[in-house]
Amino acid sequence: MSWTAGSILRRIHFLGHLPYQQYLTVLQISTVHVYLTYPFVLSWSLLEAMSAGCLVVGSRTPPVEEVMRDGQNGRLVDFFDVEALTDRVATALATKNDSASEGIRTAARQTAVEHYDVNTVTLPAYLELLRSLL
Repeated sequence: MSWTAGSILRRIHFLGHLPYQQYLTVLQISTVHVYLTYPFVLSWSLLEAMSAGCLVVGSRTPPVEEVMRDGQNGRLVDFFDVEALTDRVATALATKNDSASEGIRTAARQTAVEHYDVNTVTLPAYLELLRSLL
């Protein structure tokens, strides 16, 4: 299928503020989630998108690269490279059901659960840190 700017723009949705459960539902049904952040800190929204099994196209910046590996559990583009971002999103839309995309989605969820799950990873580590300080 040939993608044009118009056909891609019809598939992009800017939703504004959503209640949390509705936000999770949107992530779960999304074909691709764009996560662009200038080097600062990683936000919880990237981990939520990965946990929901989204195919994430993220900026190749230090905080994102701590979590995502290009082609393994997400797709990375240089922050200012609009052409690469457009290409990655168009490719994600065109190949949403292929085995490579499914593998990336599965790996994204696995990364989020194995390394950042609140109940099994981060909260126990935080509590252990507090115990060690007492």
